[in-house]
Amino acid sequence: MKVLLKRIAKRPGYTIGNLYLNGKYFCDTLEDTDRGLMQSLPTSVNVAKKKKGATAIPVGTYRLTLAVKSPRFGEKPQYKFCDGHLPRLVNVPAFDGVLIHIGNTAKDTEGCILVGKNTIVGQVTNSRDTFLALYSQLQDASSLDEDIFITIE
Repeated sequence: MKVLLKRIAKRPGYTIGNLYLNGKYFCDTLEDTDRGLMQSLPTSVNVAKKKKGATAIPVGTYRLTLAVKSPRFGEKPQYKFCDGHLPRLVNVPAFDGVLIHIGNTAKDTEGCILVGKNTIVGQVTNSRDTFLALYSQLQDASSLDEDIFITIE
C-alpha cells in the first residue's frame, strides 16, 4: 500500500495536509510546524532545525508498521480495539516513535500525524472515526503481508 501525505498549508503553529491511500484522497492531516526537515539531509542538520515536541517530521518516505504496541498510547481506551498497535513510521531521522493517531490540535501531537477533517482552521475534527477507518485499511493491507510505505511531501 502506498500512503501519501501532501502538506498543503504550512502555518507557524501547525501544518495541514491531505492523506491519500493508493492515489485516492482519504482524509486531512494535522502535524506540528514544518521546519524544512528532510530525510535526505544529514541527521545533524535535522536535529539542529528541530524544536522538540513542536516540529513536523522530515519530508521523505518511510515504512509503516502496525507491529509495535505504543508505550504511550497502548493502554488508552480509544485504542483498545487494536491493543495499542498504532501505525508507526520506521527510521524517521531525528525522531523516535512517530505514530498516526487520534487528536484535534497541534497540542495533541509531538511530531506525530493526526487524521481527521480540516473543518476548523488549524484543527482536524472527526479524528476518532477517521482513525478507525484508516486503521481498517492499513490492517487489511498488513494482513495480506503487503508492504506499507508513507511518503511525506
